[in-house]
Amino acid sequence: MIYPSDLWSSVVQLTLILGLAVVIPIVFDKNKTSHRVVMLVIAMVLAVRYIFWRATETVAPLGFTLDWFASWALLGLELLALIGSMSSFAIMMRFKTRSQEASEHANWWGTAPEPSVTLMIATYNEELDVLERTIIGAKALRHPNKEVLVLDDGRRDWLRDYCKRAEVGYMSRSDNKDSKAGNINHALERLAKRSSPPDFVAVLDADFVPHRGFLRRSLALFHDPEVGLVQTPQHFFNADPIQHNLGVSRSYPDEQRFFFDHMLPSRDAWGIAFCCGTSSVIRFSALQEIGGFPTESITEDFLLTLVLQSRDWHTVYLNEPLSEGLAPEGLKEYVTQRARWCLGLMQIARGAMGPFAKNGLRLRDRWSVLDSVFYWLTTFAFRLAALVFPMLYWYGNVTVVNAQLGDVISYFGVYYLWVLLTLNLLSRGQVVPVLSDVSQLIAAYPIARSAITGLIKPYGHPFSVTAKGGDRSTVVVQWRMMLPFALMLLLTVVALMLGVFFDRFAFFDAGDGKWVILFWTVYNIVVLMVTMVACVELPRRERHVADVPEQVQVHFAGQNLKLWMSNLTLDHARLRGHRFDVGTHGTIELEGVGGVPAYVSARLENGVRLQLLPDDKQRQALFLKFYTEDNTPGILSVRMSSMLRDIARRFTFSSEKKQE
Repeated sequence: MIYPSDLWSSVVQLTLILGLAVVIPIVFDKNKTSHRVVMLVIAMVLAVRYIFWRATETVAPLGFTLDWFASWALLGLELLALIGSMSSFAIMMRFKTRSQEASEHANWWGTAPEPSVTLMIATYNEELDVLERTIIGAKALRHPNKEVLVLDDGRRDWLRDYCKRAEVGYMSRSDNKDSKAGNINHALERLAKRSSPPDFVAVLDADFVPHRGFLRRSLALFHDPEVGLVQTPQHFFNADPIQHNLGVSRSYPDEQRFFFDHMLPSRDAWGIAFCCGTSSVIRFSALQEIGGFPTESITEDFLLTLVLQSRDWHTVYLNEPLSEGLAPEGLKEYVTQRARWCLGLMQIARGAMGPFAKNGLRLRDRWSVLDSVFYWLTTFAFRLAALVFPMLYWYGNVTVVNAQLGDVISYFGVYYLWVLLTLNLLSRGQVVPVLSDVSQLIAAYPIARSAITGLIKPYGHPFSVTAKGGDRSTVVVQWRMMLPFALMLLLTVVALMLGVFFDRFAFFDAGDGKWVILFWTVYNIVVLMVTMVACVELPRRERHVADVPEQVQVHFAGQNLKLWMSNLTLDHARLRGHRFDVGTHGTIELEGVGGVPAYVSARLENGVRLQLLPDDKQRQALFLKFYTEDNTPGILSVRMSSMLRDIARRFTFSSEKKQE
């Protein structure tokens, strides 16, 4: 039985947290270490308070019963997950930005020759429309002393011929040994044999376009001779599958924003920032010292960081949007990519650079690996457990958490709300319940499987490349991915109905704890429903759209007009304010591009849609206009009201219209 005073005390505690959520943002400064420490230490204290209560008051007594096994199994998962969370809290207590440092040390080489840089674009099976914009962007970088080198592991004649026409370097090799790391190492060996090897190399994935200032800003941090690698964030010009399929690409950030915008700057403050593959610049002499990219893990970038750090090289992070690339466009690619990252990390943990191996790693570097292990090993497994364990109660009358509602509010509710408040203060509102759970759940099983099998058997698994490009013009329902969620949703709904309408399923005999199970079950139903919607992949008609309206000069049907243009892509644009006839030909003046031939392909309610006909030079200029300007693509923080409207549209099946 819940005593009124206990419940009232719990409500008062929640009310206090909600009140603080109104006051604290007024005085909180996420750039002040003292402010961060206070918020995160409180979160850690509340975490310890919660798990102590769980271990001492809510688990079944010792005995070989299903209640005992299930109760302690869930507690064990929670404990591991909380250890990982508290490790992340400790990392986030510090935060470092290097923009001022980069500005102060620009051109640190003074009157000496500018350092030479070789930009290596690693490719395997990407199409020309993916590679073309990367190559054009690399050629347009402001740093003059550079070489663009395409590393083709697909050995494609058409790409070799294109590189010749584009006046960039091309290399291939006879096999695909060691995948991307082997491809890069082959190029490094050939570069080392030159009479004048480069001072630095930059690594770009085939689908990542550097902004014009990428090299100049990154090179500035090499003023410190102990810096071996500079990593910059990954931004995306398209929505990831979760954003796109839920219709929130204009109001909810991509899944990696929290990591690149907030976690990596905190890691940098501790000296444990790590290479993320693309959009990084590396000192050539440091690579020569360690023998090139390590190949013992399929996440060669993280392993490269550890090897460099074991040789006393520093790895630093410049948190500026200096490149933008193509996020996985399909759910299969999204899941494959993250499962590969997980497997690679487990290979590192079991290898020579593992946290318990004899190597030259500092204590903080070992912590860095352990923190990542806890993230991949516990986060996704616990997400699955959160779906399964309530079913034990509904179908087996197994009490997994024996707690009163007032205690759950006091211990878990207070902890959860405080963490939510803290993380959103630190990340500009990027942590949204339900959506964050969906992002984890959609790939939970493959990642949990990779984590466990990677620890047990780290090697011998097939390597999967993340597919890019391709036709995304139709609705695709990922039935195989959706089926487990649909079955779990059915089981959960049926269990809830049985529990509500049939007391033989112990709903009315569970005491006050029934409300905990009830809330847990209803929350799972909501998460599962949204996850199923996310498994319906909507069409992607354009990879880049310039949505900001601008006034342009147009010449159509003998008229010279200044009209508002929006929705500019490589092939289309929308004009507002005048309705020309379909088929009318003319030109549209675009800044930095010139007069682009076009014709009217459709009449709209307040204007027309144009089909653009750029020549090769204008096409390249459009690539530069879209992808290489020093701006910030994508969404950086949640736009709550817009997000709620977008989700409402998606669930009322009107998102197809919105995507046009």
